[in-house]
Amino acid sequence: MDLRKLKTLIDLVSESNVSELEITEAEGKVRIVKGAPPAPVQVVQQPVMATQAAPATAAAAPAETPAAASSAVPPAAAEPAGFVVKSPMVGTFYRAASPGAKPFVEVGQKVNEGEPICIIEAMKILNEIEAEKSGTITQVLAENGHAVEYGQPLFVIE
Repeated sequence: MDLRKLKTLIDLVSESNVSELEITEAEGKVRIVKGAPPAPVQVVQQPVMATQAAPATAAAAPAETPAAASSAVPPAAAEPAGFVVKSPMVGTFYRAASPGAKPFVEVGQKVNEGEPICIIEAMKILNEIEAEKSGTITQVLAENGHAVEYGQPLFVIE
């Protein structure tokens, strides 16, 4: 398939309501998929902006802002109580190597720097996350089997 024909197909898909197109010819097979991920990201961002705009437009905004700030303080207050291990990537958090296995660490357990404390699955790859500091696990902040974001706190080590 020549380059001009490919460009024409890409343009047709991008300008139409078609989200996916697959063509098989003697020379090979071409699959064109219209990217849809930006739409959910925009939907997620709109409620965040709406919640930020609502206190600013409300007459009692000064009274609500300190309350909102004080509700944001407890997570920040948890950080100084110890070293926070944060997720180095986006993925799925697992406390154990397999579903029936014992978790890598429990609250109250001592860990050494470099010791595996959890697994984050990203793009079908299981990544062992190691303790960045020696100490005792005081909190597990992520739920087993749930998605975690980059920089999300996972554990507190004291």
